[in-house]
Amino acid sequence: MNKLLINIRYFIAPLLIVASMVGVLIGGFWSWLGVILLGVGILQDTTMRVQSRGAGFDENGETNGLPALQNGVMYAMLGVFVLLQIALAWRIFQYMNGVPLSEGYSHTMFGFLPYQNGISGLDLIGATISTGIFAGIGIIYGHELSHTKGFSFVISRLMMGLSGSAHFCYAHVYNHHLELAHEDDPATAPRGRDIYSHLLLSYLGQSKFLFNMEKQRLARRNKPFLTWENRWIRGYAMSIPTLMLFWWAGAWVGIGCLAIVWLISNFELEALNYMEHYGLIREKSQPIDYRHSWDNATVFTSWFFIEIGRQADHHDRGETHFWELDEVGAPNTGWGYFTLFAVALIPPLWHEYMKGQLASWDEQYASDGEREIARRLNQQAGYA
Repeated sequence: MNKLLINIRYFIAPLLIVASMVGVLIGGFWSWLGVILLGVGILQDTTMRVQSRGAGFDENGETNGLPALQNGVMYAMLGVFVLLQIALAWRIFQYMNGVPLSEGYSHTMFGFLPYQNGISGLDLIGATISTGIFAGIGIIYGHELSHTKGFSFVISRLMMGLSGSAHFCYAHVYNHHLELAHEDDPATAPRGRDIYSHLLLSYLGQSKFLFNMEKQRLARRNKPFLTWENRWIRGYAMSIPTLMLFWWAGAWVGIGCLAIVWLISNFELEALNYMEHYGLIREKSQPIDYRHSWDNATVFTSWFFIEIGRQADHHDRGETHFWELDEVGAPNTGWGYFTLFAVALIPPLWHEYMKGQLASWDEQYASDGEREIARRLNQQAGYA
């Protein structure tokens, strides 16, 4: 029973994703449920700064995680994210075909779920933003499964493909995990960069990495670049069914709604990259150490993001499951991801806060070579 209780605390995100989808299906005011839940998450994370210990191990030294349960949930989330997009596409179809608004929630779906038939333009905006917010949460599962092989890795690629980001799975493992905290890693934000610039620079940089990796790999095998064996091309092809669904639902309006969903979900992906390693420095020839990640282990962040905040241990043991990650004494920003995300949305506030955090990092954690690089980058960023 104790192990079960430890494992079900990681069900917060799946339950809220389903809740957001149900909100889109019910319609009306409930279309905005995903937006409301994001606000609640920020308040929850800000007021609960208690540090979590992770899943841990039992008295026999065995993990408290239940692999079959956790993997089953992650695999199932692929279907949930597909249904989430179908729910939004259905609402777009109703809007485009002028389905009149019913009086209140007078219709019933699946024999028990009351919903409002038809949708207003305002509520369609809410449904689109809500879908984007919780489609973006798929990155935590896509990220976890990207460190696996075979069937699980395919699930990861398909999951990220729903947001037009299937390139992430290769770039994350073969670029980010090897070049962390160095300028050769597009996912590591240098000092002075704002979160909005990071979205474009990191997304394109990671895509470019896989593009070049496939170009070189295929050339070694005497294969043309334009081939189905090209994993860069195949990754973006995984997004075609989603594009077709939203085109069918509402032509250019449908594509516009999908663009908003993809923009929000990829913004969340790059926001995590941004917060996990912002401003940290590593010399090219030196090994990756715990100090090259910002850890976040507040209760709500740990449980919602399935321990993704234990970045230092994760980068040391990349193929270790999230329920086995541990506290390793890495630098910690002191706030959870929801809170830091809200701060990062206001760049002057973010830079003022992180300037102090990085000054402490330079003094307490940086090597002599890293301090030398830090002095130059601080001048460029205005942190000196």
